[in-house]
Amino acid sequence: MPRKAGRSPEDTRRALLDAAGTTIRARGVSASLDDIARQAGVSKGGLLYHFPAKDALVRALAQDILDAFRAEVSAALDPADTGPGRLTRAYVRASLDTSQDEVAVRENIALIAQLISIPEIAELARADAERWDSELHADGLPADVVTLVVAAADGASTAPLWGVGINVGAARRLERQLLDLTREA
Repeated sequence: MPRKAGRSPEDTRRALLDAAGTTIRARGVSASLDDIARQAGVSKGGLLYHFPAKDALVRALAQDILDAFRAEVSAALDPADTGPGRLTRAYVRASLDTSQDEVAVRENIALIAQLISIPEIAELARADAERWDSELHADGLPADVVTLVVAAADGASTAPLWGVGINVGAARRLERQLLDLTREA
């Protein structure tokens, strides 16, 4: 399949990552490069030009998911908020963002669950979690407050995986409560 006219290398790379996510969600981590290339509308050679092996594509997909969340937290930082707990509050806002489609959230969580079964990806996620832990605990709040707030935000954000996501009103109340905890600490 020839390269799509007008698609830049960056657009092709994005299409391949999106296709990998879609295909792995549907077929599991055993999805073939042919399946992924077909989903992206490129040849297998085109896929291999961007990602020399399936491991590289899967690692890039996992890193993309981790980077996307980090970008969401960064976007949730309040420029007017300069007090202790600023990053933790942004983490809560990003984790409990109800503007995202619940089906998309559930699909993303399911994809992560499949990817984490790969030891290299589990190590990548562990390193990212350690980085978050270090950054959040250096955010100026007591350690027990950070642990409680982050655990609650993480738990609520993964609830859609079980088909029981909290409604928007409950999510907003939980967000306010968690943010209040960070300000009272």
